[in-house]
Amino acid sequence: MNILSKSGWAYNVKTNWLQAFFRVLLGIMLVYAGVSHLTFARQEFVAQVPQWVPLKTDLVVVLSGIVEITIGLSLIILYKWKVIAGLTAALFFILIFPGNVAQYLNGVNAFGLDTDQARLIRLFFQPLLVAWALWSTKAISAWKKRN
Repeated sequence: MNILSKSGWAYNVKTNWLQAFFRVLLGIMLVYAGVSHLTFARQEFVAQVPQWVPLKTDLVVVLSGIVEITIGLSLIILYKWKVIAGLTAALFFILIFPGNVAQYLNGVNAFGLDTDQARLIRLFFQPLLVAWALWSTKAISAWKKRN
């Protein structure tokens, strides 16, 4: 079954007003973060890229910024495909988590996180972002009902 067809499990899932509000809010936050990757916070994001990533750090920052803007706009505009956007956002948050871990392990000061305690606390917010993306788009419910 095509997941994006009108009869597909991920197409036009109904959410309540609170979920819609938080989906759009998350989209706005992602667009803002993506723009910051490309402009005023670029150096802080460069400092956060783990050393083991086999690409140039600036390229990673630019590409991740473009991805964030794309996912953010998808959450805001493509409401009929919000499940796919939510799953994509959740996956993105999981994929960038090593950058947050690297910032903690390497003691990198960025984004006002200038203590080990502050950097450690930040790690616990990443699962909340994953949950936020999945809840606000009803992605888990849609996935469970796909058959």
